[in-house]
Amino acid sequence: MTITLTILMLCATAALAEKVNIVEFAPTGEQKGVAAVDNVSKTDAEWQKQLTPQQFEVTRKQGTERAFTGKLWDNHADGIYRCVCCGTALFDSKTKFDSGTGWPSFYEPIARENVGTTTDTSFFMRRTEVHCARCDAHLGHVFDDGPHPTGLRYCINSASLTFEKKP
Repeated sequence: MTITLTILMLCATAALAEKVNIVEFAPTGEQKGVAAVDNVSKTDAEWQKQLTPQQFEVTRKQGTERAFTGKLWDNHADGIYRCVCCGTALFDSKTKFDSGTGWPSFYEPIARENVGTTTDTSFFMRRTEVHCARCDAHLGHVFDDGPHPTGLRYCINSASLTFEKKP
């Protein structure tokens, strides 16, 4: 009986960990509020069916597209940048700036809850990787050489984003 209760408690705890709080946004950019949503977890085969080969390489295998080749690096339209994998709102065009790097660059996410960071020590460097809080898609990296008001530069792969133009 004790073992059964322990297993049930562990399953309930695991189920809670499968939720993440994100801030939801309307297409107009207005904040709709914070929601507890399910984490999106799929197998590589499922992601490969949903994504292009480049999107899969970037978001699921921590790849990087070549500078100045992504469809959104030079986008100047007003709108919201969303995760290509799960649709979570990640960046507002109001925070986009031209960093000269050839990748879309932003000085802050649309909501801190919607992005996560981890330490990346690949290629003999120490960087801060940025990922989607909901589906763990690799987005790019954040550096401390950005403009005011944050001083941050979120250097994001176009392949990890979709763009939703504001009405």
